[in-house]
Amino acid sequence: MSLLGLLWDARRARRGGPDAIARRQQDRLAAIVNHARAASPFYRRLYHDLLDRVTDPAALPVVDKKTLMAQFDDWVCDPGITLAAVRRFVDDPTLVGQRLRDRYTVTTTSGTTGTHGIFIQDHHALTVAGAMAARMLGSLLTARDTVRILAAGRRMALVVPTGGHFASATAAARMTADARRAKTTGVFSVHDPMPTLVDHLNRFRPAILAPYATVGAMLASEAEAGRLRIDPALVVLAAEGLPPAEYDRIAAAFGAKVGTSYAANEVPFLSYSCDRHWLHVNADWVIVEPVDADHRPVPPGEPSHTVLVSNLANRTQPILRYDLGDSIVMRPAPCECGNPLPAIRVQGRAADLLTLTTPPGHRVTIAPLALATLVERIPGVELFQIEQTTPTTLRVRLLPAPDADPDNLWATVHGDITNLLAQHHLPNVTVERADEPPQQTTGGKYRQIIPLTQPR
Repeated sequence: MSLLGLLWDARRARRGGPDAIARRQQDRLAAIVNHARAASPFYRRLYHDLLDRVTDPAALPVVDKKTLMAQFDDWVCDPGITLAAVRRFVDDPTLVGQRLRDRYTVTTTSGTTGTHGIFIQDHHALTVAGAMAARMLGSLLTARDTVRILAAGRRMALVVPTGGHFASATAAARMTADARRAKTTGVFSVHDPMPTLVDHLNRFRPAILAPYATVGAMLASEAEAGRLRIDPALVVLAAEGLPPAEYDRIAAAFGAKVGTSYAANEVPFLSYSCDRHWLHVNADWVIVEPVDADHRPVPPGEPSHTVLVSNLANRTQPILRYDLGDSIVMRPAPCECGNPLPAIRVQGRAADLLTLTTPPGHRVTIAPLALATLVERIPGVELFQIEQTTPTTLRVRLLPAPDADPDNLWATVHGDITNLLAQHHLPNVTVERADEPPQQTTGGKYRQIIPLTQPR
Protein backbone atom coordinates (compact mmCIF):
# COMPACT_ATOMS: atom_id res chain seq x y z
CA MET A 1 0.00 0.00 0.00
CA SER A 2 1.29 3.47 -0.89
CA LEU A 3 1.78 6.26 1.65
CA LEU A 4 -1.33 7.98 0.32
CA GLY A 5 -3.31 4.76 0.68
CA LEU A 6 -2.03 4.26 4.23
CA LEU A 7 -2.95 7.82 5.16
CA TRP A 8 -6.48 7.34 3.82
CA ASP A 9 -6.80 4.01 5.63
CA ALA A 10 -5.57 5.54 8.91
CA ARG A 11 -8.17 8.29 8.58
CA ARG A 12 -10.94 5.77 7.94
CA ALA A 13 -9.81 3.62 10.87
CA ARG A 14 -9.93 6.54 13.29
CA ARG A 15 -13.28 7.76 11.99
CA GLY A 16 -14.66 4.23 12.22
CA GLY A 17 -13.85 4.02 15.92
CA PRO A 18 -12.82 1.02 18.05
CA ASP A 19 -14.61 -1.57 15.88
CA ALA A 20 -12.89 -0.45 12.67
CA ILE A 21 -9.53 -0.38 14.45
CA ALA A 22 -10.07 -3.87 15.90
CA ARG A 23 -11.00 -5.33 12.49
CA ARG A 24 -7.82 -4.02 10.92
CA GLN A 25 -5.75 -5.27 13.84
CA GLN A 26 -7.17 -8.79 13.62
CA ASP A 27 -6.80 -9.02 9.84
CA ARG A 28 -3.24 -7.73 9.93
CA LEU A 29 -2.27 -10.04 12.77
CA ALA A 30 -3.59 -13.05 10.85
CA ALA A 31 -1.69 -11.96 7.73
CA ILE A 32 1.65 -11.33 9.45
CA VAL A 33 1.47 -14.61 11.40
CA ASN A 34 0.87 -16.54 8.18
CA HIS A 35 3.69 -14.69 6.45
CA ALA A 36 6.10 -15.32 9.35
CA ARG A 37 5.19 -18.99 9.41
CA ALA A 38 5.83 -19.28 5.67
CA ALA A 39 9.00 -17.19 5.34
CA SER A 40 10.86 -17.48 8.66
CA PRO A 41 12.31 -20.87 9.70
CA PHE A 42 12.26 -19.74 13.34
CA TYR A 43 8.55 -18.87 13.30
CA ARG A 44 7.73 -21.94 11.22
CA ARG A 45 8.99 -24.06 14.08
CA LEU A 46 7.51 -21.89 16.80
CA TYR A 47 4.05 -21.68 15.20
CA HIS A 48 3.87 -25.27 13.99
CA ASP A 49 0.81 -26.15 16.09
CA LEU A 50 -1.18 -22.92 15.68
CA LEU A 51 -4.52 -22.60 13.92
CA ASP A 52 -4.54 -21.60 10.26
CA ARG A 53 -5.90 -18.12 11.11
CA VAL A 54 -4.75 -16.36 14.30
CA THR A 55 -6.63 -13.22 15.31
CA ASP A 56 -5.93 -13.28 19.07
CA PRO A 57 -2.34 -12.45 20.07
CA ALA A 58 -2.73 -14.51 23.24
CA ALA A 59 -2.54 -17.62 21.05
CA LEU A 60 1.09 -16.80 20.21
CA PRO A 61 4.07 -17.77 22.38
CA VAL A 62 6.07 -14.89 23.90
CA VAL A 63 9.50 -14.06 22.47
CA ASP A 64 12.25 -11.71 23.64
CA LYS A 65 15.35 -10.01 22.29
CA LYS A 66 17.77 -12.65 23.57
CA THR A 67 15.83 -15.48 21.90
CA LEU A 68 15.43 -13.69 18.59
CA MET A 69 19.03 -12.50 18.36
CA ALA A 70 20.25 -16.05 19.05
CA GLN A 71 18.14 -17.20 16.06
CA PHE A 72 18.80 -14.17 13.86
CA ASP A 73 19.49 -15.94 10.56
CA ASP A 74 16.38 -18.12 10.95
CA TRP A 75 14.28 -15.25 12.30
CA VAL A 76 14.54 -12.92 9.30
CA CYS A 77 12.34 -13.61 6.28
CA ASP A 78 14.94 -12.62 3.66
CA PRO A 79 17.51 -15.45 3.41
CA GLY A 80 19.99 -12.96 1.95
CA ILE A 81 20.30 -11.27 5.35
CA THR A 82 22.73 -12.83 7.84
CA LEU A 83 23.80 -11.67 11.27
CA ALA A 84 27.46 -11.67 10.20
CA ALA A 85 26.73 -9.40 7.25
CA VAL A 86 24.55 -7.04 9.30
CA ARG A 87 27.18 -6.78 12.02
CA ARG A 88 29.80 -5.83 9.43
CA PHE A 89 27.38 -3.16 8.22
CA VAL A 90 26.70 -1.63 11.66
CA ASP A 91 30.37 -1.75 12.63
CA ASP A 92 31.19 0.63 9.76
CA PRO A 93 30.50 4.23 10.86
CA THR A 94 30.71 5.45 7.26
CA LEU A 95 27.52 3.53 6.47
CA VAL A 96 25.30 5.39 8.96
CA GLY A 97 22.26 6.61 7.01
CA GLN A 98 22.78 4.17 4.15
CA ARG A 99 20.58 1.17 3.44
CA LEU A 100 21.61 -2.45 3.85
CA ARG A 101 21.65 -4.01 0.38
CA ASP A 102 20.10 -0.74 -0.84
CA ARG A 103 16.78 -1.90 0.62
CA TYR A 104 16.70 -2.03 4.41
CA THR A 105 17.15 0.44 7.25
CA VAL A 106 19.20 -0.98 10.14
CA THR A 107 19.15 0.33 13.70
CA THR A 108 20.68 -0.95 16.93
CA THR A 109 19.56 -0.90 20.55
CA SER A 110 21.57 -0.19 23.66
CA GLY A 111 21.18 -3.52 25.42
CA THR A 112 19.40 -2.31 28.57
CA THR A 113 17.85 -5.77 28.84
CA GLY A 114 21.28 -7.40 28.69
CA THR A 115 21.26 -8.11 24.94
CA HIS A 116 22.11 -5.77 22.10
CA GLY A 117 19.49 -5.78 19.37
CA ILE A 118 19.86 -5.29 15.62
CA PHE A 119 16.62 -4.38 13.90
CA ILE A 120 15.74 -4.15 10.23
CA GLN A 121 12.92 -2.08 8.78
CA ASP A 122 11.71 -2.85 5.28
CA HIS A 123 10.06 -0.40 2.89
CA HIS A 124 6.54 -1.30 3.98
CA ALA A 125 7.30 -0.83 7.68
CA LEU A 126 8.95 2.53 6.99
CA THR A 127 5.97 3.66 4.91
CA VAL A 128 3.62 2.73 7.76
CA ALA A 129 5.90 4.68 10.13
CA GLY A 130 5.59 7.70 7.82
CA ALA A 131 1.80 7.44 7.82
CA MET A 132 1.70 7.20 11.62
CA ALA A 133 4.01 10.24 11.90
CA ALA A 134 1.57 12.14 9.70
CA ARG A 135 -1.28 10.98 11.95
CA MET A 136 0.59 12.44 14.94
CA LEU A 137 1.26 15.76 13.22
CA GLY A 138 -2.34 15.98 12.08
CA SER A 139 -3.51 15.59 15.66
CA LEU A 140 -1.13 18.31 16.92
CA LEU A 141 -1.06 21.07 14.32
CA THR A 142 -3.72 23.59 13.44
CA ALA A 143 -3.79 25.56 10.22
CA ARG A 144 -2.20 28.46 12.10
CA ASP A 145 0.66 26.23 13.26
CA THR A 146 1.25 25.06 9.69
CA VAL A 147 1.39 28.65 8.46
CA ARG A 148 4.01 29.43 11.15
CA ILE A 149 6.14 26.50 10.01
CA LEU A 150 5.90 27.48 6.35
CA ALA A 151 6.66 31.13 7.13
CA ALA A 152 9.84 30.05 8.94
CA GLY A 153 11.04 28.14 5.90
CA ARG A 154 10.12 24.69 7.31
CA ARG A 155 13.46 24.60 9.14
CA MET A 156 13.72 21.59 11.45
CA ALA A 157 16.44 21.15 14.08
CA LEU A 158 17.26 17.56 15.06
CA VAL A 159 19.18 17.31 18.34
CA VAL A 160 20.48 13.75 18.32
CA PRO A 161 23.47 11.57 19.17
CA THR A 162 26.04 11.52 16.40
CA GLY A 163 27.77 8.38 15.21
CA GLY A 164 26.43 4.84 15.52
CA HIS A 165 23.36 3.20 14.02
CA PHE A 166 20.88 4.65 16.51
CA ALA A 167 17.45 5.25 15.00
CA SER A 168 17.70 9.04 15.31
CA ALA A 169 21.27 9.22 14.02
CA THR A 170 20.37 7.05 11.03
CA ALA A 171 17.32 9.19 10.23
CA ALA A 172 19.32 12.40 10.58
CA ALA A 173 22.08 11.16 8.30
CA ARG A 174 19.53 10.17 5.68
CA MET A 175 17.78 13.53 5.83
CA THR A 176 20.97 15.51 5.39
CA ALA A 177 22.05 13.25 2.53
CA ASP A 178 18.87 14.26 0.68
CA ALA A 179 19.69 17.52 -1.11
CA ARG A 180 16.16 18.88 -0.75
CA ARG A 181 15.84 18.07 2.96
CA ALA A 182 19.38 19.22 3.74
CA LYS A 183 18.36 22.81 2.95
CA THR A 184 15.77 22.84 5.72
CA THR A 185 17.18 20.31 8.20
CA GLY A 186 19.84 21.09 10.79
CA VAL A 187 21.49 18.30 12.79
CA PHE A 188 22.93 19.21 16.18
CA SER A 189 24.78 16.90 18.56
CA VAL A 190 23.62 16.06 22.09
CA HIS A 191 27.31 15.75 22.96
CA ASP A 192 27.90 19.50 22.52
CA PRO A 193 28.10 21.65 25.68
CA MET A 194 24.83 23.49 26.29
CA PRO A 195 26.22 26.99 25.45
CA THR A 196 27.45 25.68 22.09
CA LEU A 197 24.13 24.00 21.33
CA VAL A 198 22.20 27.13 22.27
CA ASP A 199 24.38 29.28 20.02
CA HIS A 200 23.87 26.92 17.06
CA LEU A 201 20.09 26.86 17.54
CA ASN A 202 19.91 30.65 17.87
CA ARG A 203 21.65 30.93 14.52
CA PHE A 204 19.49 28.28 12.84
CA ARG A 205 16.11 29.48 14.22
CA PRO A 206 14.08 26.31 13.64
CA ALA A 207 10.34 26.17 13.04
CA ILE A 208 10.34 22.61 14.36
CA LEU A 209 12.59 21.54 17.24
CA ALA A 210 13.11 17.77 17.61
CA PRO A 211 15.35 16.86 20.57
CA TYR A 212 15.40 13.91 22.92
CA ALA A 213 13.09 14.60 25.86
CA THR A 214 15.69 15.40 28.51
CA VAL A 215 17.54 17.67 26.11
CA GLY A 216 14.23 19.37 25.33
CA ALA A 217 13.73 20.03 29.04
CA MET A 218 17.22 21.51 29.30
CA LEU A 219 16.62 23.72 26.23
CA ALA A 220 13.35 24.93 27.77
CA SER A 221 15.33 26.08 30.81
CA GLU A 222 17.70 27.94 28.49
CA ALA A 223 14.69 29.63 26.84
CA GLU A 224 13.25 30.57 30.23
CA ALA A 225 16.60 32.14 31.14
CA GLY A 226 16.59 34.17 27.93
CA ARG A 227 19.67 32.52 26.46
CA LEU A 228 17.85 30.43 23.84
CA ARG A 229 15.95 32.79 21.55
CA ILE A 230 14.02 30.66 19.07
CA ASP A 231 10.33 30.58 18.17
CA PRO A 232 9.38 27.06 17.03
CA ALA A 233 5.76 26.24 16.24
CA LEU A 234 6.27 22.61 17.22
CA VAL A 235 8.55 20.75 19.63
CA VAL A 236 8.69 16.98 19.03
CA LEU A 237 10.28 15.06 21.90
CA ALA A 238 11.59 11.53 21.58
CA ALA A 239 13.09 8.51 23.32
CA GLU A 240 12.69 9.35 27.00
CA GLY A 241 9.81 9.99 29.35
CA LEU A 242 9.27 13.14 31.44
CA PRO A 243 6.83 14.00 34.23
CA PRO A 244 3.56 15.37 32.71
CA ALA A 245 4.17 18.86 34.10
CA GLU A 246 7.43 19.07 32.15
CA TYR A 247 5.59 18.91 28.82
CA ASP A 248 3.48 21.91 29.85
CA ARG A 249 6.62 23.78 30.95
CA ILE A 250 8.34 23.11 27.63
CA ALA A 251 5.25 24.25 25.70
CA ALA A 252 5.09 27.47 27.73
CA ALA A 253 8.82 28.16 27.40
CA PHE A 254 8.67 28.04 23.60
CA GLY A 255 5.06 29.09 23.02
CA ALA A 256 4.75 25.94 20.92
CA LYS A 257 2.79 22.76 20.57
CA VAL A 258 4.61 19.81 22.17
CA GLY A 259 4.30 16.27 20.93
CA THR A 260 5.96 13.13 22.20
CA SER A 261 5.81 9.43 21.58
CA TYR A 262 6.59 6.12 23.18
CA ALA A 263 8.28 3.87 20.67
CA ALA A 264 11.15 1.43 20.22
CA ASN A 265 13.42 0.21 17.45
CA GLU A 266 11.24 -2.87 17.37
CA VAL A 267 8.10 -0.76 16.77
CA PRO A 268 9.08 2.80 15.82
CA PHE A 269 5.48 3.91 15.23
CA LEU A 270 4.03 2.58 18.48
CA SER A 271 2.21 5.63 19.88
CA TYR A 272 1.86 9.41 20.02
CA SER A 273 0.72 11.89 22.65
CA CYS A 274 -2.45 13.93 23.10
CA ASP A 275 -3.07 17.16 25.02
CA ARG A 276 -4.24 15.14 28.06
CA HIS A 277 -0.76 13.61 28.43
CA TRP A 278 -1.81 10.14 27.33
CA LEU A 279 -0.09 8.16 24.60
CA HIS A 280 -2.40 6.75 21.95
CA VAL A 281 -1.36 3.40 20.51
CA ASN A 282 -1.54 3.06 16.72
CA ALA A 283 -3.59 -0.05 17.33
CA ASP A 284 -4.45 -0.59 13.67
CA TRP A 285 -0.75 -1.46 13.15
CA VAL A 286 0.47 -2.35 16.68
CA ILE A 287 -0.79 -4.65 19.43
CA VAL A 288 0.11 -3.70 23.01
CA GLU A 289 -0.52 -6.14 25.87
CA PRO A 290 0.19 -5.08 29.48
CA VAL A 291 1.02 -8.26 31.39
CA ASP A 292 2.31 -9.49 34.75
CA ALA A 293 5.56 -11.36 35.38
CA ASP A 294 3.96 -14.59 34.09
CA HIS A 295 2.69 -12.85 30.93
CA ARG A 296 -0.92 -12.88 32.09
CA PRO A 297 -3.11 -9.85 31.22
CA VAL A 298 -3.11 -6.92 33.63
CA PRO A 299 -6.44 -5.04 33.96
CA PRO A 300 -6.68 -1.48 32.61
CA GLY A 301 -5.68 1.10 35.20
CA GLU A 302 -3.06 -1.12 36.85
CA PRO A 303 0.71 -0.94 36.17
CA SER A 304 2.02 -3.91 34.24
CA HIS A 305 5.20 -5.84 35.00
CA THR A 306 6.13 -5.69 31.31
CA VAL A 307 4.46 -5.10 27.96
CA LEU A 308 4.20 -7.40 24.92
CA VAL A 309 4.17 -5.70 21.53
CA SER A 310 3.39 -6.98 18.04
CA ASN A 311 4.49 -5.03 14.97
CA LEU A 312 1.94 -5.75 12.23
CA ALA A 313 3.90 -3.97 9.47
CA ASN A 314 7.41 -5.46 9.41
CA ARG A 315 7.42 -8.44 7.05
CA THR A 316 11.20 -8.84 6.89
CA GLN A 317 11.90 -9.21 10.61
CA PRO A 318 8.57 -10.00 12.31
CA ILE A 319 8.20 -8.77 15.91
CA LEU A 320 5.27 -10.72 17.38
CA ARG A 321 4.30 -10.90 21.04
CA TYR A 322 7.68 -9.50 21.96
CA ASP A 323 8.57 -8.72 25.59
CA LEU A 324 9.66 -5.07 25.48
CA GLY A 325 10.41 -4.89 29.22
CA ASP A 326 8.64 -1.61 30.09
CA SER A 327 5.86 -1.08 32.61
CA ILE A 328 2.73 0.64 31.29
CA VAL A 329 -0.80 1.51 32.43
CA MET A 330 -3.66 1.09 29.98
CA ARG A 331 -6.34 3.78 30.28
CA PRO A 332 -9.56 2.09 31.43
CA ALA A 333 -11.96 4.55 29.76
CA PRO A 334 -11.95 6.47 26.45
CA CYS A 335 -9.65 9.49 26.50
CA GLU A 336 -11.25 12.92 26.97
CA CYS A 337 -9.36 14.16 23.90
CA GLY A 338 -11.75 12.18 21.70
CA ASN A 339 -9.15 9.95 20.07
CA PRO A 340 -10.62 6.41 19.77
CA LEU A 341 -7.20 4.74 19.75
CA PRO A 342 -6.36 3.03 23.07
CA ALA A 343 -4.32 5.17 25.46
CA ILE A 344 -1.44 4.27 27.77
CA ARG A 345 1.06 5.85 30.13
CA VAL A 346 4.57 4.50 30.52
CA GLN A 347 5.92 3.87 34.00
CA GLY A 348 9.46 2.77 33.20
CA ARG A 349 11.03 5.33 30.86
CA ALA A 350 11.46 8.53 32.86
CA ALA A 351 15.00 9.76 32.29
CA ASP A 352 17.17 11.47 34.91
CA LEU A 353 19.63 14.28 34.39
CA LEU A 354 23.17 14.27 35.73
CA THR A 355 24.18 17.39 37.66
CA LEU A 356 27.94 17.77 38.17
CA THR A 357 29.99 20.51 39.80
CA THR A 358 32.75 22.55 38.12
CA PRO A 359 35.93 23.69 39.95
CA PRO A 360 34.46 27.18 40.67
CA GLY A 361 31.41 25.47 42.16
CA HIS A 362 28.98 25.98 39.28
CA ARG A 363 26.56 23.19 38.43
CA VAL A 364 26.51 21.68 34.94
CA THR A 365 23.67 19.46 33.79
CA ILE A 366 24.31 16.69 31.26
CA ALA A 367 21.59 14.68 29.57
CA PRO A 368 21.95 10.92 30.21
CA LEU A 369 21.78 10.42 26.45
CA ALA A 370 25.05 12.29 25.89
CA LEU A 371 27.03 9.84 28.04
CA ALA A 372 25.06 6.72 27.09
CA THR A 373 25.41 7.10 23.33
CA LEU A 374 29.09 8.00 23.72
CA VAL A 375 29.85 4.66 25.39
CA GLU A 376 27.40 2.59 23.32
CA ARG A 377 29.28 3.25 20.11
CA ILE A 378 32.65 2.06 21.48
CA PRO A 379 33.50 -1.36 19.96
CA GLY A 380 33.88 -4.08 22.57
CA VAL A 381 31.33 -2.76 25.09
CA GLU A 382 28.79 -5.48 25.83
CA LEU A 383 27.09 -3.67 28.74
CA PHE A 384 27.89 -0.61 30.81
CA GLN A 385 26.53 1.40 33.70
CA ILE A 386 27.60 4.86 34.86
CA GLU A 387 26.66 5.80 38.42
CA GLN A 388 27.21 9.23 39.92
CA THR A 389 28.44 8.67 43.47
CA THR A 390 29.38 12.27 44.42
CA PRO A 391 28.89 15.69 42.76
CA THR A 392 32.29 15.18 41.08
CA THR A 393 32.59 11.39 40.71
CA LEU A 394 31.32 8.94 38.10
CA ARG A 395 31.75 5.20 38.64
CA VAL A 396 31.73 3.07 35.49
CA ARG A 397 30.75 -0.60 35.46
CA LEU A 398 31.77 -2.42 32.28
CA LEU A 399 31.04 -5.82 30.81
CA PRO A 400 33.45 -6.28 27.87
CA ALA A 401 32.54 -8.36 24.85
CA PRO A 402 34.19 -11.82 24.85
CA ASP A 403 36.81 -10.78 22.30
CA ALA A 404 37.66 -7.41 23.91
CA ASP A 405 40.71 -6.68 26.03
CA PRO A 406 39.32 -5.26 29.30
CA ASP A 407 42.23 -2.90 29.99
CA ASN A 408 42.33 -1.46 26.48
CA LEU A 409 38.56 -1.10 26.50
CA TRP A 410 38.65 0.75 29.82
CA ALA A 411 41.32 3.11 28.50
CA THR A 412 39.06 4.01 25.54
CA VAL A 413 35.94 4.41 27.68
CA HIS A 414 37.79 6.49 30.28
CA GLY A 415 39.33 8.70 27.60
CA ASP A 416 36.05 9.34 25.77
CA ILE A 417 34.13 10.17 28.95
CA THR A 418 36.93 12.42 30.21
CA ASN A 419 37.02 14.29 26.88
CA LEU A 420 33.26 14.82 26.98
CA LEU A 421 33.47 16.14 30.54
CA ALA A 422 36.27 18.50 29.55
CA GLN A 423 34.11 19.91 26.73
CA HIS A 424 31.50 20.69 29.39
CA HIS A 425 34.16 22.42 31.56
CA LEU A 426 34.23 19.54 34.06
CA PRO A 427 37.92 18.50 34.11
CA ASN A 428 37.68 17.97 37.87
CA VAL A 429 35.20 15.07 37.64
CA THR A 430 36.78 11.73 38.51
CA VAL A 431 35.89 8.73 36.33
CA GLU A 432 36.39 5.53 38.32
CA ARG A 433 36.59 1.96 37.10
CA ALA A 434 34.32 -0.36 39.07
CA ASP A 435 35.31 -3.93 39.88
CA GLU A 436 31.73 -5.22 39.71
CA PRO A 437 29.73 -5.67 36.46
CA PRO A 438 26.58 -3.64 35.65
CA GLN A 439 23.77 -4.25 38.13
CA GLN A 440 20.21 -5.12 37.16
CA THR A 441 17.14 -3.33 38.46
CA THR A 442 14.41 -5.27 40.23
CA GLY A 443 12.60 -5.38 36.88
CA GLY A 444 15.53 -7.10 35.22
CA LYS A 445 16.81 -4.17 33.12
CA TYR A 446 20.24 -2.56 33.18
CA ARG A 447 19.92 1.13 33.91
CA GLN A 448 22.72 2.79 31.97
CA ILE A 449 22.92 6.11 33.82
CA ILE A 450 22.22 6.43 37.56
CA PRO A 451 22.25 9.99 38.92
CA LEU A 452 23.33 10.85 42.45
CA THR A 453 21.04 9.50 45.23
CA GLN A 454 18.77 7.77 42.71
CA PRO A 455 17.69 4.16 43.38
CA ARG A 456 18.62 1.41 40.98
